[in-house]
Amino acid sequence: MDPQPPTARAGRPAGAVRPARPHHKLTEDGRRVREVLTYSRRGSRFDARQEAAWAAHAEAWVVPDEAVDADGFSLADWFGREAPLVVEIGSGTGEATAALAAARPDVDVLALEVWRPGVAEGLGRVAAAGATNVRFCSVDAVWFLEHVVAEGALAELWTFFPDPWPKKRHHKRRLVNPAFAAVAARRLAPGATWRLATDWADYAEQVREVLDAEPLLTGGEVPRWEPRPLTKFERKGLAAERRIVDLAYRRA
Repeated sequence: MDPQPPTARAGRPAGAVRPARPHHKLTEDGRRVREVLTYSRRGSRFDARQEAAWAAHAEAWVVPDEAVDADGFSLADWFGREAPLVVEIGSGTGEATAALAAARPDVDVLALEVWRPGVAEGLGRVAAAGATNVRFCSVDAVWFLEHVVAEGALAELWTFFPDPWPKKRHHKRRLVNPAFAAVAARRLAPGATWRLATDWADYAEQVREVLDAEPLLTGGEVPRWEPRPLTKFERKGLAAERRIVDLAYRRA
């Protein structure tokens, strides 16, 4: 696939004002607006290895939250080149990120992860793998795709083992829902693929129902995507005797 033109790598032209990100919206009397989010922010303390990785690589490879709000923000500027863009939602500790990005140096991989120790761990992993084509950002992924990534800009989208929010009352917090599916489908370039994996059977069923109903997408359950490495998280699912379901949906 040919590299995307510069206008496809930034969601809005210079001078445009993006809406406030989650955690930044306030009521008229100054109280924070409570929103339904697809994640919860966990602890932020680094261990020694994570601290070292952050110190060595964060300046070059982490896109600060506030940078995304800047006028004329462009992902290409942070990657230092124009190349096909892959977005991973929920990179965790970067096990899959590092392996997949190292195997595909011709693409730019943006890893969206709100857990900062996971980002720090990922920095160490991508450095060890020589995957200099990865950038990390901790901005809310739903907001980022809708307001920053241009339509048709993605060469691929990865969502591996998103939080299943297993309790029924929390299902509204699951990432894959009709509204987000419509946004994600429009961000994919024609012919581009959204790859997903989960170890929760009812979430896999929900994903199929939602994505089957999205008119821009075609696909379904597929054999395990061979390039995706077997991560510690996946091994835990297998140890609990949960079936791993891979899905792939292609933009028409």
